[in-house]
Amino acid sequence: MRKTGRIRGWPMATALALAAGALAVPAAMTTGASAAVAVDSIFDIPGRGATVPFTEFEAEDPAHATTNGQVIGPDRIYGRLPSEASGRRAVKLDAVGEYVEFTLTKPANAVTVRYSVPDNASGTGLTTPVSLRINGSHLKDMSFTSKYGWYYGGYPFNNTPGGSNPHHFYDEARTMFGSTVPAGTKVRIQVSTTAVTNSITVDLADFELVGAPIARPAGSLSVDDFGAVKNNTGVDNTAAFQAAVNAGKAQGKEVYIPEGTYNLYDHVIVDGVTLRGAGPWYSVLGGRHPTQRNKAVGVYGKYVGEGGPSVNVNLRDFAIIGEITERVDNDQVNAIGGAMSNSVVDNVWMQHTKVGAWMDGPMNNFTIKNSRILDQTADGVNFHIGVTNSTVTNTFVRNTGDDALAMWAERVQNVGNKFTFNTIGVTLLANHLVTYGGRDIQITDNVVADSVTNGGGIHIANRYPGVNSGQGTAVAGTHTVARNTLIRAGNSDFNWNFGVGAIWFSGLNEQVNATINVTDTDILDSSYAAIHFIEGSTRTVNFNNVNIDGTGTYMIQAQAGANVSFTNVRAAHLGAGRAIHNCTGTAFAITTGAGNTGWSPSDQVCTGTWPPPNYIYPGGGGNPSPNPTPTPTPTPTPNPTGNLARGKNTTASGQTQNYGSGNVVDGNANTYWESTNNAFPQWATVDLGAATTVSKVTLKLPPAAAWATRTQTLSIQGSTNGSTFTTLAASAPRVFNPATGNTVTITFPASSQRYLRVNVTANTGWPAAQLSEFEVYAS
Repeated sequence: MRKTGRIRGWPMATALALAAGALAVPAAMTTGASAAVAVDSIFDIPGRGATVPFTEFEAEDPAHATTNGQVIGPDRIYGRLPSEASGRRAVKLDAVGEYVEFTLTKPANAVTVRYSVPDNASGTGLTTPVSLRINGSHLKDMSFTSKYGWYYGGYPFNNTPGGSNPHHFYDEARTMFGSTVPAGTKVRIQVSTTAVTNSITVDLADFELVGAPIARPAGSLSVDDFGAVKNNTGVDNTAAFQAAVNAGKAQGKEVYIPEGTYNLYDHVIVDGVTLRGAGPWYSVLGGRHPTQRNKAVGVYGKYVGEGGPSVNVNLRDFAIIGEITERVDNDQVNAIGGAMSNSVVDNVWMQHTKVGAWMDGPMNNFTIKNSRILDQTADGVNFHIGVTNSTVTNTFVRNTGDDALAMWAERVQNVGNKFTFNTIGVTLLANHLVTYGGRDIQITDNVVADSVTNGGGIHIANRYPGVNSGQGTAVAGTHTVARNTLIRAGNSDFNWNFGVGAIWFSGLNEQVNATINVTDTDILDSSYAAIHFIEGSTRTVNFNNVNIDGTGTYMIQAQAGANVSFTNVRAAHLGAGRAIHNCTGTAFAITTGAGNTGWSPSDQVCTGTWPPPNYIYPGGGGNPSPNPTPTPTPTPTPNPTGNLARGKNTTASGQTQNYGSGNVVDGNANTYWESTNNAFPQWATVDLGAATTVSKVTLKLPPAAAWATRTQTLSIQGSTNGSTFTTLAASAPRVFNPATGNTVTITFPASSQRYLRVNVTANTGWPAAQLSEFEVYAS
């Protein structure tokens, strides 16, 4: 299973002071960057963003809503309830009879409400009824729950109370009215009882006129004809769906999902077939395996190592609404995944899964369009490993637990991809739009708002594993960033303890050697700086016709060298009163053209040094101290008496299904890595994070009786750089016997290594390499 997301040094610290001697917490964190900045709705930016089928009203907006509750916010401080609300304000209802009432401007027959309710002590989810009233009359109760919200510190992310600093407070519930109500109708969300909870927070409501169900296409196959049973959560329909899509491919026919909710406990593998429903309000796929937590509803293409990528797949007009309540990066519990080339996802609603669409290449010409991605525990979309000429367009994304739309060129370059005409609201962690590596990428015509922590609006970087020129995956060619609007973007990074800019660049792994053109862009009401350079250096960024209005601190925060040009760049309402924070000196080189107003390249200040004295780069552990006179924090060293590999990063030569290499370091002997089948040799590598003296490894297979004795021929290899490996223990047959715990221990002369690899050339029990644990010890 390939990892989803990049973990940034948990546990969570919430200090909002910037690094010692650098920048102070801006007033924007609680009040907005500048009272002079007027920001339109994210859906009212002409020519930009997604065209959505709903009309959105903020609960606190007196133009469209009335309330007898309490308006909370504005507030941008991480860990506070208003900070995760759209627009950083919401309405709190804490007594029976309190309400928010919306007046419709268009006919509607359905609503989606974004809300928060308090968590319960067990983390199983507190659920409360809320009255939905039409023109004063009770229509029905909606069910609001904390089940999919309230995540706590630590990793894996989970919703079990006890961790520090809760976050991810909000969720969304939808319902249809049963009839169409006209413009002018008053729709009320009202507290009907305090027996369950004494507090409900309403953020917003999306009102929609949903069309009639799409009829079954002539000549299509129905999943019902293959034994699928709707509206019964106790039935697993995975086999029926798989049989239907297999028949659809064989017969060249579309496969139809009728109205209803179909429970699935595992992935449906699609290839060369159209799977379509009656519409995302009518045809719903949901479910999760009752005992195997790494199995859940999902529609997947074939991985490259399993005969993929799948080709000519069309997924359209249905919803995937899962039951994921935690984030475990090694679990393939995403709505859509695998590899698909020459394929389209159209009008699919994705909610309550880990990632909306985590696509593992190599794959080419894949498109997601006209879709909604809501309430994910990790990314909205991630184009990962060799995804080329692929697009996300006209899609609405909100409430993701990591990057909303991301590209990550880990080991294989991403080329020619586009994020265009999308609207993104409230990204809880990391960035709205990001490309880690990649060549000739386009990020255009998007509208984004409200990044909560550890990221900004747009990020271009040589960061995270596998992104470097040695593997051909670094940022390269020409990146086009054009006609985007960024609202309230950037925020405090709780690891770095300083603010991240609305649009930012990083050369952590190596210098960014590419041409990046940022044109025709509006950066509005930024929490910290509008433009930010950090780590390493960035070669060429050209800003042309850019409007910066309202910042919490500076126009530019230069914490790394860069070559930057500015033409027709206008700045106003800078929170720090100065244009540029630069402690790199001439390493930050500015070229100016005509038309720049409101700032000067000579208006620079350095209020501290970069990096601060105790700064530890991401992945090194620890957090910088916010104290004025910090004490340097050493990089932690591995415990010489314990398993040095536990929880470390892993890579592998290949994998089968969701049996990824991360399973070998999770401390659970029942989860395992299985390589690509019928192709030896195969290997798994653990990165210890630093050179460490090692002399022993312990290899395990699951102890279950079903795992019969098998012999794997393997060697142990070591490396200090991750590319050149030497043999530490020669290749030999190693017997894994359930009678002795399916465990093999191998010792070898002590040496200093950062990377440990097990290289398997044969297995008598299965035509693949298999390991459940790869433990590494100093002695």
